[in-house]
Amino acid sequence: MKPKLMGKAPVRKLAFQHPKFLIIAALAGLVIGLTANGLNYDKQIRKTATNRPDSIASVAAFGKVYKVLKSPRCMNCHPAGNIPLQGDDSHLHTMSPIRGKDGKGVYAMKCANCHQATNSPGVGTPPGNPNWALPPEDMKMVFQGKSARELALQIMDYKRNGHKNKAQLIAHARDTLVKAGWNMGDGRKPPPIAYKEFVAAWDEWINKGGYAPGK
Repeated sequence: MKPKLMGKAPVRKLAFQHPKFLIIAALAGLVIGLTANGLNYDKQIRKTATNRPDSIASVAAFGKVYKVLKSPRCMNCHPAGNIPLQGDDSHLHTMSPIRGKDGKGVYAMKCANCHQATNSPGVGTPPGNPNWALPPEDMKMVFQGKSARELALQIMDYKRNGHKNKAQLIAHARDTLVKAGWNMGDGRKPPPIAYKEFVAAWDEWINKGGYAPGK
């Protein structure tokens, strides 16, 4: 006769029941959940115009947005280099201020030294805003030299747009610094369309899919 075993034999856990596996699965689920909630625009930024009505309307709306973003009032603070641009011809800033880590200048040459909370009186004097600055060093958001497609893809890319989701992008158009583009003081040409028209086009572009032009 076989001897009887005392007590119960140990139960072996299956691989998917192992604590390490469960932790890895939980982390993977978190990443998937964040992506599903719109915090990653990898799928969005691949969108290119098709024959769908929303796609066509979205791209048409971005055509208006692009004209504004490429105007000196926007592009001068979104340069390819680390020195802001200046004037209606978008020449390098005559004072040669440097972007700096936070976009507000370096050492004693800070943007706020000349750009006050409001516009300075007079023709061609420094425009002002409490938040006046370039985008920060780690998220430069370059407009200069970008095609319509490149700029649309960049804005809709969570990793390159300042970590903004759809709702935050919609809100950004209402930011006081964006509005300042239409109130830059005497002697400067405003953007090519009115502010309300820009906001309407911005909203339509994003709400109908944030599609990028094909070229």
